[in-house]
Amino acid sequence: MSATALRPGTPRRRFRGGAGVRLAPYLFLLPFIVLFIVFLILPIVTAIWMSFFAVQRGGLGFGGANELAFVGLDNYLRAFGDAGYMASFGRVLLFGAVQVPVMMALAITLALLFDSAVVRAKRFFQLSVFLPYAVPSVVAALVWGFLYQPRVSPIVEGLRGMGIPVDFLAPGTVLWSIANVSVWTVTGVNMIIIFAALQTVPRDMYEAARIDGAGELRTALQIKLPMVLPAVVLTTLFSIIGTLQLFNEPMTMRSITSNVTGDYTPNMAIFQATTLGGNINLGSAMAIILGIATFILSIVLSRFQNRKKGAGA
Repeated sequence: MSATALRPGTPRRRFRGGAGVRLAPYLFLLPFIVLFIVFLILPIVTAIWMSFFAVQRGGLGFGGANELAFVGLDNYLRAFGDAGYMASFGRVLLFGAVQVPVMMALAITLALLFDSAVVRAKRFFQLSVFLPYAVPSVVAALVWGFLYQPRVSPIVEGLRGMGIPVDFLAPGTVLWSIANVSVWTVTGVNMIIIFAALQTVPRDMYEAARIDGAGELRTALQIKLPMVLPAVVLTTLFSIIGTLQLFNEPMTMRSITSNVTGDYTPNMAIFQATTLGGNINLGSAMAIILGIATFILSIVLSRFQNRKKGAGA
């Protein structure tokens, strides 16, 4: 090593990479960016564009040319004037108001139980609870649909034998039958997320709580649950968004009972208008309305939670 290199005041030379080094991070991100644009941005832009147009048929329907004409907000006005489409929003909001709290209560309870020292064979029970999530929602709806049908269901026959007449597919109960399928399917994955968050809590806090005389229930409610609150909020937010996007379960149930209409949920109404009705422009406007409603609901829930955290602090 030369004397110049050892001299204290000599500045060190910085390595200057070429253009390839500077572009390397962007090359790694390029596949994600391309897929993000093609499968998310472009469909949204296309839907917004198509929602402002309508197909106008010429020649009184006898072979005349079809033209795409700009109609402004007419498709949105038609969507808001569609009673079935607007009623579907109230239906899924009622669905979420019941299904999400029940499902989250079960997920939190199971996660706390699996994290405690009370439950034995935790791996087996965790797998048993998570396994329904691995079943496709369409298959789950078909299985539960079989259990709901009055003539073949062992559950219905057993309840009738006990003197309890029940019809899971009646107009007033079919929504809650669908909610049961959703709870059975997604409780396990939310439980896993909350349970994973519990594993990050320092065990020293549990030891300190036991020294202070706190039991398992008090430790769970006053220490564990507050520590995993961000995971609970995240899973709750995703579950609420999922209720607005409800499609597979009611669509499958529609083949079993006539009490599930074609516009039972907003996504089903969009499917009916676009695919069955052949009106892509109206369906695009409905999809944009659903997307905006989901976005607004997410923002409201996030701000409500942030205010709650600030008040607690």
